[in-house]
Amino acid sequence: VCVASTVVSKAEDRGADLADFPAGPRATEIADHLGDITGEEKDPRFAQAVLEESTEVLIDAPFLLTETRFGHITVNAGIDRSNVPERDLLLLPRRPAESAARIREGLPGNPPVVLTDTSGRPFRHGQRGVAIGWAGMPASRDWRGERDRAGRKLGVTVQSVVDELAGAANLIMGEGSGGTPAALVRDWAFGEHEGSDEMFRPVESDYVRQALRGWSL
Repeated sequence: VCVASTVVSKAEDRGADLADFPAGPRATEIADHLGDITGEEKDPRFAQAVLEESTEVLIDAPFLLTETRFGHITVNAGIDRSNVPERDLLLLPRRPAESAARIREGLPGNPPVVLTDTSGRPFRHGQRGVAIGWAGMPASRDWRGERDRAGRKLGVTVQSVVDELAGAANLIMGEGSGGTPAALVRDWAFGEHEGSDEMFRPVESDYVRQALRGWSL
């Protein structure tokens, strides 16, 4: 079962208002810098919200690219400003893997659960669904050591199963005014696994992260 993180955030009372985030010096500096670059006034309180939801800022201009507290790297710490008419902001779930586990426990048969969010991708236009938390299945399938159709042994390929499921589910759940909060995936065999750490690259081998650190316009 793939579940949109938006509905989980609402269920976990992750709505917030800009007034909840008085801007500090760093947030004010970021907002002023972004405003100078884009020609549009930026609210420093939003920058403060992003900072408080992040453990690291990788890029601070022309947009904020940060690492969330649970290890996901995304623009603006994944904070949403759409489909929350009663509040200014909607924050991502605090611990998506735990959220997925709770949902799984409450479903008949305890099927694997994937929490999805929409994220941009480097080098390509457009956004797609990605997994930010899951329970009851492996995050990836390791093909290394198996042989291709020509008999050659695979040495690199690790398939991101949860992201591929999230992307497919996002086509059904939709964007914008799309209001489908979950999608059911049928006829897929899962191995048993709990956790989310294996999806995120270790910092020491994440060369893109290392290159981005400190980069700014």
